[in-house]
Amino acid sequence: MRFDGDADHPVCGMSLAIDAVGGKWKMHLMWVLGAGPQRFGEIRRTLTGVSEKVLAENLRQMEASGLVHREIYPEIPPRVEYSLTPLGRELEEALRPLEAWGDRNRDALTNRPLAPAS
Repeated sequence: MRFDGDADHPVCGMSLAIDAVGGKWKMHLMWVLGAGPQRFGEIRRTLTGVSEKVLAENLRQMEASGLVHREIYPEIPPRVEYSLTPLGRELEEALRPLEAWGDRNRDALTNRPLAPAS
């Protein structure tokens, strides 16, 4: 399977999935939004350490890729909520075994000495 798809050779499905959740915050966003619709401030408080700029960029990218829905409510002041789309929910379900693997192997993964720098 090719990783740099063209008209005759599709991109590897794993590459597509990794692109969808790649980066430091997208998998965390999947977890937060998996709990249900959230406002921007709620997401930011849950994901300590993410800047407003980076959070907004990641949400826009995930919205553009069809994983996240942005709902604007016609109120004063306007209220905006983010939620997973059906495609996002499917991806969130696919990521659950990865989370379970991390939970099962937490000790082995966190108690290893750092590898020497090469």
